Amino acid sequence: MLAVVRWSAGPRRVAGLMIAALALALFEPRAAFAEPGVPNPPNNLLTDTGEGNVAEADIDFVIKVRLAGLWEIPAGEMAQKRSKSNRIKSIGRDIADQHGSLDSLVLAAAKKLDIELPNKPNKDQQGWLDEMEAAEGEEFDQIYVDRLRAAHGKIFPAIATIRTSTRNDTVRKLAQRTNQFVMTHLTLLESSGIVDFESLPTAPPPNAAPAAANSANPVLKAADAAGGGTPSLSLPVVGILVAVGVGGALLLSRKLMQDPRRRRRSRNRSYGY
Repeated sequence: MLAVVRWSAGPRRVAGLMIAALALALFEPRAAFAEPGVPNPPNNLLTDTGEGNVAEADIDFVIKVRLAGLWEIPAGEMAQKRSKSNRIKSIGRDIADQHGSLDSLVLAAAKKLDIELPNKPNKDQQGWLDEMEAAEGEEFDQIYVDRLRAAHGKIFPAIATIRTSTRNDTVRKLAQRTNQFVMTHLTLLESSGIVDFESLPTAPPPNAAPAAANSANPVLKAADAAGGGTPSLSLPVVGILVAVGVGGALLLSRKLMQDPRRRRRSRNRSYGY
């Protein structure tokens, strides 16, 4: 937001600020029309009554969320003991604490839906914990970050599938909240600066035909036909706006310079008033 500028600051200065703002729109239109911060989804708008059919995929998802906490909590505790990096210790503490909160959510959901949950990590997860137990210092840091980053990358698309397809409101809310935790953990792990991105699996190639082209939804068809994405101002349009704005600023500056009151003030200042 531009600050309010008093006319006493001088017409040239005002005109200069107007020109600078318009130039910003020309050379970096996204900065001039910046979107606000992206909030977390409002979880309180979702019901959590256990209503709706529970599919096998829903049960599998709830179990996987439980399993994630069973190995990531002890892994985070190890990070605080075996790492020599304050950053890794902090990441481990945050992820372990947050998984404690997420575990409470999944336990409540499982009780409501009568889903039996495991009480110990699976074979693969226990193997990752054994790797960490045998390492220290930088070696531990790399194993910890690599294993957790890979695991979060695998669960992330699964969450999206359940969130958009489940018929059960409790599973839906758990999926949404789990997604928020996983996004946070991905960011924390990547803030370590040691994620081996080259070792991560690559995304599958896109389909030859965009999904929206085959959709019966006219909104999706229209968005696809328009090229998708968010609307933006074209450079010619912004250029015209800048030209008009510059002309207006110069005209304003000229009028103010010709104001007889300003000339009187200038003479007064020349005499020391």
